[in-house]
Amino acid sequence: MVYVPNTDNDRKKMLDRIGVDSFDELIEKIPAGIRLTEDLNLPPKLSEYEIVKLLEDYAAMNVSAKTHTCFMGGGSYDHFIPSIVNSITARPEYKTAYTPYQAEVSQGTLQTMYEYQSMICDLTGMDVTNASMYDGASSLAEACLLSSFQNKRTEFAIAGTLNPHYREVLETVCAGRKLTFTEYVLEDGTCDIEALRAAMDDTISAVVVQQPNFYGTLEDVNELEKIAHGTKKTMFITSVDPISLGLLKAPGEYNADIVTAEGQSLGIPMNFGGPYLGIFSTTQKLVRKIPGRLSGVTQDTDGNRGFVLTLQTREQQIKREKATSNICSNQGLMMVTATVYLATMGKQGIKEVAEQSFNRAHYLSARINELPGFSLMNDKPFFREFLVNTPVPPAEIIEAAQEAGILAGIDTTKFENCKSGLLIAVTEKRTKDEMDKLVNVLKKFA
Repeated sequence: MVYVPNTDNDRKKMLDRIGVDSFDELIEKIPAGIRLTEDLNLPPKLSEYEIVKLLEDYAAMNVSAKTHTCFMGGGSYDHFIPSIVNSITARPEYKTAYTPYQAEVSQGTLQTMYEYQSMICDLTGMDVTNASMYDGASSLAEACLLSSFQNKRTEFAIAGTLNPHYREVLETVCAGRKLTFTEYVLEDGTCDIEALRAAMDDTISAVVVQQPNFYGTLEDVNELEKIAHGTKKTMFITSVDPISLGLLKAPGEYNADIVTAEGQSLGIPMNFGGPYLGIFSTTQKLVRKIPGRLSGVTQDTDGNRGFVLTLQTREQQIKREKATSNICSNQGLMMVTATVYLATMGKQGIKEVAEQSFNRAHYLSARINELPGFSLMNDKPFFREFLVNTPVPPAEIIEAAQEAGILAGIDTTKFENCKSGLLIAVTEKRTKDEMDKLVNVLKKFA
């Protein structure tokens, strides 16, 4: 029997209220050519066992980091995830589709949000963190909206090469506010500091930098901060790799105004692109302009400690024209995952992951740089990702490597306005044997 929740009488009342006599009249504006007029062409029904078997067969057709050695990066990285992370986040108290932004959120969820905010503030060196946003790209877009909202300016300077996906999200999310973005990039992909310095004036809302940049190279953030803050009211916005902060200076130490990041590397599986975690941190000065949820600690009338949502400035709580953001959901479960991962790893653990990723990436880059026809795009410092110039199109190398059980990296030629090359990322999971195996594949093209 077909399950239709509304009775004939229910539907008649709705149609009467709308002011039409029938459902056909309701949809008369929809062209007849695109209406479904016959039954859906569905396959025969299957039992639960048959469905599970079919889906498992489909899943086995995928190539992933579980079937191949992964050297892909570009914002999503194959890090080790301790088993305790999934054990805790799989608990029903956490694994829910509920969006935690209303007052009835449980104390457990609010405390987890508070712990997450505290640890991200420690990691970034910033005063306040929200909990949380969709992903690194949307967090960066929200940072630009906040900056424009604060200083009433609409022009942004992008210092160096930004992840092309992030750039697309910036253009899309910020289109309604008519924000414009200008890139200052040298041939090697890093920021053209002199051109940026010459362009600075009181029309620029913020200088935006990805650290490390899309090609994995480190930018001179200290100099960029001086340039940004050399113009009155101009902000300095960074998009960082959270694992890199185990080694690199925290953004709060070089006076960033807003710090954003993709939190996938903090215990979240790559999972074919999501769901991921948007990190957003800022200074105390901007706490009332921050989008998303903030959990605060307080005391009740009996003196007991409690957690509450505080400084809610989203469109559900106040007039929309005064809202600081239209963000109306978050990645609550991903925030919990990052909290468990950070608590499990601790400061020393994050530092060790960063050091191992750094050292292994530099071992591999040195091996590749020795191959005839291969070279690194530049000789500037990098963290754990680097772009390789190849003697043949990168797609050919990627195909050959896949046959050898390796995901060799990202072909950057598929991105508009990006330099051509093979973008390789290395994490603490990659062994010497795995890296040497990749080198042996590349030797065939040398």
